[in-house]
Amino acid sequence: MQFRDLAKQYQVLKVDIDNAMLNVASEAHYIMGTQVKDLEQQLAEYVGVKYCLTCANGTDALTLALKAWGIGPGNAVFVPDFTFFASAEVVALEGATPVFVDVDTTTFNIDATSLETAIKNILAEGKLTPKVIVAVDLFGLPANYPLIKTIAQKYNLLILEDGAQGFGGTIHSQKACSFGDIATTSFFPAKPLGCYGDGGAVFTDNDEWAQLMNSYRVHGKGTDKYDNVRIGMNSRLDTMQAAILQVKLRAFDKEVELVNAAARHYTELLKDHAKTPVIPEGFGSSWAQYTIQLPDEQLRNHLQAVLKEAGIPSMIYYPKPMHAQTAFKHLTSYATHHTSIMLSQTVLSLPMHPYIEPSDIENICSALLASL
Repeated sequence: MQFRDLAKQYQVLKVDIDNAMLNVASEAHYIMGTQVKDLEQQLAEYVGVKYCLTCANGTDALTLALKAWGIGPGNAVFVPDFTFFASAEVVALEGATPVFVDVDTTTFNIDATSLETAIKNILAEGKLTPKVIVAVDLFGLPANYPLIKTIAQKYNLLILEDGAQGFGGTIHSQKACSFGDIATTSFFPAKPLGCYGDGGAVFTDNDEWAQLMNSYRVHGKGTDKYDNVRIGMNSRLDTMQAAILQVKLRAFDKEVELVNAAARHYTELLKDHAKTPVIPEGFGSSWAQYTIQLPDEQLRNHLQAVLKEAGIPSMIYYPKPMHAQTAFKHLTSYATHHTSIMLSQTVLSLPMHPYIEPSDIENICSALLASL
C-alpha cells in the first residue's frame, strides 16, 4: 500500500501523460515552451485571478512574493507555528523575522486570537514593523480568510496565502490561491496537483507585483532578458512538468471529488474512536492529508507502529513546531504555542489519494480500531 499512490494515478492518466511528454520531446522547447504559458493561463482561470506565474518550486513561490513586497530586515512576518519549515524559512532568508503564531484546535490553521496577540506584542515592543501574515492552507483546508482579512485590514498587513497543500480547496465556492494578496502553491509530486519533479506557482490580481515576480524569477530581467534591472533568481517551471500538469489539471476536479468521498468513508469508520478532521460550514478541502488526532503521544506512536507492522504507511505532520526548530530557537516568542505543541504529539496522517480503494480504507481502519 502506498501513502499517496502516484503510480496508480499515472496508470489512470497514462495515455494523455505519455502523449504530453512525447510532444515536449518532439518539439524540444524544454524551457518556457508554449505549454508553460498555456498552463499559467489555465491555472489563473481555474483559481479565478488575473495572473499566474509558474516557478521552480513552492518555496521559490513564497520567496518571489516576499521579494515583490520588498520584505527584509526589521520586518515581522507572522507564520503558523504548525506548518512545514519552508513557510518560515523564506522569511528568514529575506532577512525578515518570522513570528510564530499558534493554530486553531479544530482546523489546525492559523488562530486569529494568537495572531492578534502577536501583532499587539510586536507593536508594543517597537523593535519590528509588522508587514505580512503567512496563512497556510494546511492539509488541503483553506485558512479562515474572512477573519484573517479583518485583522490584516485593522493593522495594515499583507496576506500571503501559502496554498502548497491547499490547491483545490474552497470557501463558499471561491478557490484556494485566490484569497491572499499574493497566493502560492507547490506542484511537488505528493501535493493535490503535483507534477513529476519540483514546481510551483504564484497568483495575484496586482499588475505591479506580477511584473516584479516575473522579473525576479528570471534573474531580475528587464524588458530585454540580457538587461538585468534587479538581482533575481533562476526559478522557472520546465516545459515537461507544465505538460504533465496540464493533463492532471483536466482530471483535477474529478480527483477532488474522489478524495472527498474517501475522506467521508474514513470519517464514518473512525469518528467514534478518534478525533477526525473538521471541515467548517462553507469550506471545502482538497485533502492533501487525512489527519486524525489521538489522545496522547504514546498512543499515537503505538498506532503508527501497529500500522507499520501491518504494511500500512502513515506519516506525522509535523513532529516539531516551528518555534522549536533548531534554526529558530533564538527567536523571541510573541505568543503561546500550546495547540501546536499538542498537535505535534498527537496527530497521525493516513494514506490518502484519489484512487484509494474503499477496501483499503476499511483495512486501515480495522487495523487502527483493533488497537484502539
